[in-house]
Amino acid sequence: MKKIGMIGIGMMGHGIASNLIKHGWDLSVLEHPGNQSLTDLLAAGALTFNTPKKLAENSNVVILCVTGTPQVEAVLMGDEGVLQGLQAGSIVIDCSTAVPASTDKVAQAVHAAGGRFLDAPMTRTPKEAALGKLNLLVGGDDALFEQCKPILSCFAENIIHAGAVGAGHRMKLLHNYVSLGSVTLLAEAAACAQRAGVDAQTFVDVLALGGGWGAALDRLKPYLATHDTSGLRFSMANALKDLSYYNEMALNTDADRTVSLAIQQTLESACAEGDPQALLPEIVDRIAKRQHSPLA
Repeated sequence: MKKIGMIGIGMMGHGIASNLIKHGWDLSVLEHPGNQSLTDLLAAGALTFNTPKKLAENSNVVILCVTGTPQVEAVLMGDEGVLQGLQAGSIVIDCSTAVPASTDKVAQAVHAAGGRFLDAPMTRTPKEAALGKLNLLVGGDDALFEQCKPILSCFAENIIHAGAVGAGHRMKLLHNYVSLGSVTLLAEAAACAQRAGVDAQTFVDVLALGGGWGAALDRLKPYLATHDTSGLRFSMANALKDLSYYNEMALNTDADRTVSLAIQQTLESACAEGDPQALLPEIVDRIAKRQHSPLA
């Protein structure tokens, strides 16, 4: 398992890739216009390939870190996709956020092609990705999980085996619903405080002393204080994608979606009101500028 191929060298993927090289793995990456700069990776010895098929032909393990379900399916099962070049016994590790129903389908396709599959979505931010301190939520066979731990531990501080294939992606959606939902709720409250003339620092200080304290407040408070978005480098578009995936999972399991649908609608409105690639803390000002709730 010495040769690793990676697809998706974005803000999270770049940190994963750099830590794999630091730990001595032979790394290849897919050339793609959505990548972060590859200069440092190439200088450290990484190779590049221009199709997923060619990358898979030259890898024992393929790690995916792409935007979501459509991209996962395309790079695996499309023309010149990973499955066209997957070697018998090779492993696919999907670190993306995906719809669990698709994960089950993808895993079956990988197995049919002679490969093995883990879903290993992550939590935390690009900062922890660069430091090799991500959290991973892993779904898959016990033995394969143990076999892949030396790879996963290169870029993760906490590695949780959530269950069988798909369990990692299910847990990731539950996590992101709570995490992003909390940020969106706080953003709406902060927007109301802004319109009501409540001082932003007082708003943060009072919440921090009571039941409003938590990771969501910590990530949002730099923006409330100085319009600094660095506390949460996650786009509104990605937040909307994750909430829509959560609601699809909830629908498929006949779970209640009253609150989650309201959060999704808030995010849909924010994306329609400006650049959807803007970072999530900026949703505070978009909500504050509204004359009425989109649910009114």
